[in-house]
Amino acid sequence: MVDHRADPSALRFLIGHDLRAERDRSGWKQADAAKVIGSSQAKINYLETGKTQQKPGEIAALLRAYGADVEHVDRMSSLARRADQGTWWAPFSDVLPDWFKTFVGLEGLATAAFSYESLLLPGQLQTSDYAAALLVGNLRVPPREVQQVVRARMARQRLDSTDQSIVPLRFRTVIEEYVLDRIVGGPTVMRAQLEHLLEMMRRDNVELHVMPVTTTVHDGLDGDFLLLDFEVAQSIGYIEYPAGAIYIQDQDQVDGYALSADRLCSAALSGPDSAKFIEGRIAGLIASSED
Repeated sequence: MVDHRADPSALRFLIGHDLRAERDRSGWKQADAAKVIGSSQAKINYLETGKTQQKPGEIAALLRAYGADVEHVDRMSSLARRADQGTWWAPFSDVLPDWFKTFVGLEGLATAAFSYESLLLPGQLQTSDYAAALLVGNLRVPPREVQQVVRARMARQRLDSTDQSIVPLRFRTVIEEYVLDRIVGGPTVMRAQLEHLLEMMRRDNVELHVMPVTTTVHDGLDGDFLLLDFEVAQSIGYIEYPAGAIYIQDQDQVDGYALSADRLCSAALSGPDSAKFIEGRIAGLIASSED
């Protein structure tokens, strides 16, 4: 089966992240690792940061030296062999900021994701009209690029793909109540968006929780964050700011964010109660349009 979400730079990022984590776990220094494959310490650093092509044989040799089990060595070597495929998002490269391209690649490779959103709906759940409305007057997106940016955002969505070669993303999210009260694009656009949320929530791979304003203190108060899980690589965290992003790769920190994700889901409304909450907002929009 062809992997339509392949992305060389994202694969190198994941492999490098795993190499560093395994080396740290084993207590090896980069200079010691360099001797295993007869290279310089600088090359080990390049391999771990994904700045150079990672050959399957070198990856296998390093992981075996670090004491990784056979299955893990085989998985990571397989990833390295996939790193020469094309980039699925190439048609949108002109409107994707360089700092964001790595995330788009990683998101395409992920099997599951969690997102906490305090201000807007997550991109995986946005309709095209909602996404376009968010870009009106945006300082970083010229008007002539809006439609291409929207197309890129829609292409990233994997919750209900009809393409049999794309495995649907398992997606959990917690959104704040007032995200539903921000009438992005006007009542008609927002009503369609809320109805889309309900449709997505009926899918087995989508779990959405609304955080009511009556829950005054919870783990999301430190800020928005996203977690990505992969079938053959370690999970990573992601925190975005207006002109860049921070990747959380230390596994103890990732585990901390995973715990926060579970706590947020528990503190928020249940899935069925969240659906009823959204239905109430739709009813309010209908009533206001009839006044």
